[in-house]
Amino acid sequence: MKIVIAGAGEVGTHLARMLSNENHDIVLIDDDPVKLANVSHDVDLITLTGSSHSFVDLKETGLAKADLFIAVTPSEERNVLACVMASYLGAGRTIARINNSEYLQERYRAKLKNLGVHELIFPESLAAKEIVSSLKYTGTRQLFEFSGGKLILMGIKIRENAPIIKRTFDELAGEMAEIMAVAINRKDKNIIPDGKDMIIDGDIVYFLTTRMAQKHLFDLTGKEHFEIRNILFLGGSRIAQRTIEKLGDHYRIKVVESNRERCKQIVDKFDNVLVINGDGKDMELLHSEGLSKMDAIIATTGSSEINMLSCHLAKSVGIKRTVAEIENFSLITTAKSLDIGTVINKKLIAASYIYRFTLNAEISTVKCLTSSDAEVFEFIAKPGSRIVQKPIRDLDFPNEAKIGGIVRGENGIIAHGNIHIQPEDRVVVFTLPSGIRKLEKFFKV
Repeated sequence: MKIVIAGAGEVGTHLARMLSNENHDIVLIDDDPVKLANVSHDVDLITLTGSSHSFVDLKETGLAKADLFIAVTPSEERNVLACVMASYLGAGRTIARINNSEYLQERYRAKLKNLGVHELIFPESLAAKEIVSSLKYTGTRQLFEFSGGKLILMGIKIRENAPIIKRTFDELAGEMAEIMAVAINRKDKNIIPDGKDMIIDGDIVYFLTTRMAQKHLFDLTGKEHFEIRNILFLGGSRIAQRTIEKLGDHYRIKVVESNRERCKQIVDKFDNVLVINGDGKDMELLHSEGLSKMDAIIATTGSSEINMLSCHLAKSVGIKRTVAEIENFSLITTAKSLDIGTVINKKLIAASYIYRFTLNAEISTVKCLTSSDAEVFEFIAKPGSRIVQKPIRDLDFPNEAKIGGIVRGENGIIAHGNIHIQPEDRVVVFTLPSGIRKLEKFFKV
């Protein structure tokens, strides 16, 4: 596939790194030659110094033969315009990163599609959705719902008190009929487990289950669900504001923000939020605002280091639920070792969303597991594809991947070996990066 990426920022470069390992013909265009030079040192791609809203420069990328054009510059106006121009020049499909939710309204989205902007991605909104999930489902590090909650993925940090610990999955089979462990992150090593594997203290384990079996999963992992009512946001960023919008009026919310103008903006926008103009690093201020009474701390300042430290300190004073926005990739491993709770990285979320458009199979969902290199795909099984030919145990599925469950009609089903996948089933698959391309042959027609 020929792919042109406009924007050599962190989203563009991360996406280029992901795709460069898969024999795509990638061209990266940016007006900053220094950024391009930094990427080209270790990524196999073509770089072009130029403007993404210049017909002349875009033509030089070979857009007329491009299957996919992705505009992820910091400017949403530039991204939208670039997609319109790219479509005119012959790009097969276009994706624009945006920062404004108005574009997502159906009447505007339809107009943009007519202009040649085929897909829109709003990373802050996707990140906010993950934060809301982490607040509603306490006891988990990460949670995704598939097909409206018919199947649920939970990433859970396992402690030594968990009944599930140090028992092989074969031994646990009777207790986990409606639960499947699909990925384990252990000291930065990623494991797709089989029946002989077991969970040990400190593992982050990703389980796929049904809504009915959630309580049983919490019992097995030694977790307790607790209700969150009082939430403190450190930083009033766009992610924070989108999260507050999605939370609605069911919570008591405070926001600590150092920028006075942004404070005024949040006050004007939300009636149910108490805004404090102050420094989120000021522990005396936080204690005076009732830090110890908070059920959750959401750190979304512009600094990954401050967010990480704030959540670490919040944990030390007994806050049960902490969420940190960590946009610096090099700090994610450190964040996991500090046990700061849920980690949100909007670049990984955005890259996962875009990634599905590069695969030769019908995919409704792609999710990146923040604490693991594994990816989660929700494929749609098509008539005539290899995945519907035999029961799961006879498919010779890649060792780097695992089928976790299927959604058939209104039912979520955990995928044991004797299940025969049917056309139009939605199939939830977990895979390490080395297994992604191997999956295509099972789902393409």
